[in-house]
Amino acid sequence: MAHKKLMIIGAHSSIIILWASAFPGIRAGLESYSPEHLALFRLLVGSAALGVLALLTKMRLPDMRDLPAIFILGFLGFTVYHTALNIGEKTVSAGPASLIVSMTPIFSAALAALFLRERFGRVRWTGSAVSFAGAALISLGAGGGFELQTGVLFVLLASVSESIYFVFQTKYFNKYGFLSFTSYTVWAGTSFMLIYLPGLGNEILHASAESTFSVIYLGIFPTVVPYIALAFLASIGGTSEATSSLYLTPAIAFVIAWIWLGEVPTILSIAGGMIALAGVMIIHRKDSSVKVTEIFENESSENI
Repeated sequence: MAHKKLMIIGAHSSIIILWASAFPGIRAGLESYSPEHLALFRLLVGSAALGVLALLTKMRLPDMRDLPAIFILGFLGFTVYHTALNIGEKTVSAGPASLIVSMTPIFSAALAALFLRERFGRVRWTGSAVSFAGAALISLGAGGGFELQTGVLFVLLASVSESIYFVFQTKYFNKYGFLSFTSYTVWAGTSFMLIYLPGLGNEILHASAESTFSVIYLGIFPTVVPYIALAFLASIGGTSEATSSLYLTPAIAFVIAWIWLGEVPTILSIAGGMIALAGVMIIHRKDSSVKVTEIFENESSENI
C-alpha cells in the first residue's frame, strides 16, 4: 500500500510543478509565437508524444458513440483552454492570471457537486477559501491588481472550460482508463487547432531557439504528464480531490518564473504562497477526505 500512496503523492507533485512551469514557459513562447500558433505547436508535440505511448501500449480505439463527447471535451479542455490562456497572457500579468487559473478547483468542485453528486464538505470549502485568499495575495504582490480587461476574461474562460473538462471526463475512465481517454481528448482538441496550421512553419523558422524549446517543453511535459496524473487522481478520488492541489500552482509558478525569467517575487507573494499551502493542507486533512487505503480497495485494477 505504501507504493500506492507514493503514486498519489507523485501525481499531485507532477501536476503542481509541471503546470506551474507552464506559466513562464508560455511567456517565453509568446516572444516568438502568436497565441494560436503556440497552442497548436504545443498540442502537436503533445499529440505526437501520446501517439508513441498509444503504439507502445497498443491502445484501443474509442467507440463511435463516444466520439461526440470526446470531441466536445477535447475542444473545451485543450482547444479553448490553451488558446484562451495564451491570448490572456499576452496582456495579463502573472499575478492575476495565476489567481484566475487557481479558481479551477472551485469551479470543478461546484460542477462535480451539481452534476456528479460529489461531496466536498465544509472542511474542504474552508481550505479552498484559505487557498483562494493566498492566491489573491500572490496576485496583489505581483502588482497586477484586478482590473477587468479582455485578457482577464480570456483567462477566466480558460479556467471555466478546463473545469468542465475535468468534471465530465471522469464518466469515461471505467470504460477506457485514464491514459486512453486523456489521449483521445488531446488528439480531438488538436484537430480543432489545425485551422491555425497556415503560417506555423514560418513562425518556427523565424522563432528564437529559447521560444521553440519552451514550446516543445510545454508540449511534452505540462501538456501530457499533468493531464494524465490528474485523470489518474480523478479516477480514484473524484474531480474535487484531484484538482485541490492546483491552488499551489501560483506559488510554484512564481518560484519557477524567478529562476527561469528572473522575476523576483515580493514579500506579499511569498506570504500568499504560504497561505495557499495552508489551505491545501486543510483540504487534505485525514478527516476531510476518503482514506487512501479505502480508495484503492474499491478501485478496479484496470484503472490503476
